[in-house]
Amino acid sequence: MDYGTDQETASRWPCQLSSFQPRSHRPAGCHDFYVGGPNAVDGTGQLIGCGDAATQATKALGSAKLALAAASAGFQDVVQWNVLLVERTDVNSVYGAIGEQLAATEPPLVSAAFVAKLGVPGALVEISAVAAVLPD
Repeated sequence: MDYGTDQETASRWPCQLSSFQPRSHRPAGCHDFYVGGPNAVDGTGQLIGCGDAATQATKALGSAKLALAAASAGFQDVVQWNVLLVERTDVNSVYGAIGEQLAATEPPLVSAAFVAKLGVPGALVEISAVAAVLPD
C-alpha cells in the first residue's frame, strides 16, 4: 500500500498515534548526531535494574539524554528513537516508563524490535537515537 508523501495521504496512515509519527525529516542545515545504544549500566559498567525492564529503560534513556547533552542537543532534537527489547520483555512496562519522554511536540520516529539478547548480560533494553542538531 502506497501512502505517498502529501499531507492528505499522511493523515490516513493507519498506525499513526498521537505522540509518535510514521515518518520524520531532518531539518536543512542540521548536523546529525547518533547515540549508539546505551543500556542500563552505571559508571562502572554494572547493570542497574536486573530483571526490571522499566528501570532499565529509564536508565538507558537517561544515558541517551547525557550523550545528547554532550552534543548540545536534547530530546527535542531527536528525529528517530530505536528501542531494542530482549524477547518476552514487557513492552507495556517499558513504554509506560519512557513513552511520555520519547513523545514531543513534533514527534520523532520510534521503532522497537525484539532481539534474542543484548551485549550486556542481563540487559533487557537498549535505546539508540538519531538527532538533527542545528549548528551554533
